[in-house]
Amino acid sequence: MSLFERIGKKYSLAPSILSADFANLKSELEKIDKAGADIVHLDIMDGHFVPNLTFGPPVVKKLRKHSNKIFDAHLMITNPSDFIENFVNSGVDMISVHYEVDPHVHRLLSKIKESGVYAGIAFNPSTPITGLKYLLDVMDFVLIMSVNPGFGGQKFINGVLEKIKEVRDIVGESIPIEIDGGICADNIEEVKSAGVNIFVAGSAFFSKGEDKILVKKIKEFNNI
Repeated sequence: MSLFERIGKKYSLAPSILSADFANLKSELEKIDKAGADIVHLDIMDGHFVPNLTFGPPVVKKLRKHSNKIFDAHLMITNPSDFIENFVNSGVDMISVHYEVDPHVHRLLSKIKESGVYAGIAFNPSTPITGLKYLLDVMDFVLIMSVNPGFGGQKFINGVLEKIKEVRDIVGESIPIEIDGGICADNIEEVKSAGVNIFVAGSAFFSKGEDKILVKKIKEFNNI
């Protein structure tokens, strides 16, 4: 089953709990459910690949008990191969790893797929996508960072729009493109027009009261 088939629609909203209230994550998950978003985005940071620390598999496993949404683990860590099994066992449905961290990324993506979850390849804003065409047989989605990873609340980097179009030309229409960083009601339509299918929103969803607006936009994109 393709990721599009698993999600059940072409366009999806993926609130990032990086911007949620960490003292009340259960209720924050309930907010995601009630809003009608499709995916819970999990920003996993190690303080090495990115200048921040978040949480790991034990926390994800606890959260899994409180939501039936698709769990999307974005591994911003230097040694993702060491943790694939732990995150799979924690109950995630999607795992993305960064192109920048592993010289054998084809093997890494294969390992993720063989574990029974959807495999994604992530690119930082300044990372060329020249190697993407060699990964088509082992990936289920592409994650494009539209901010420099590490912290929520950053401003969207407009130059990434051209990269999105380049990715779409390479992967065609059967592979979803996910965008992460600075997504809000003001730019989501432009990003969608560039070729994105999955929209990660953290600060906008949890802090600015835009959750209903973002969900409404996704419904409009899907003609619901």
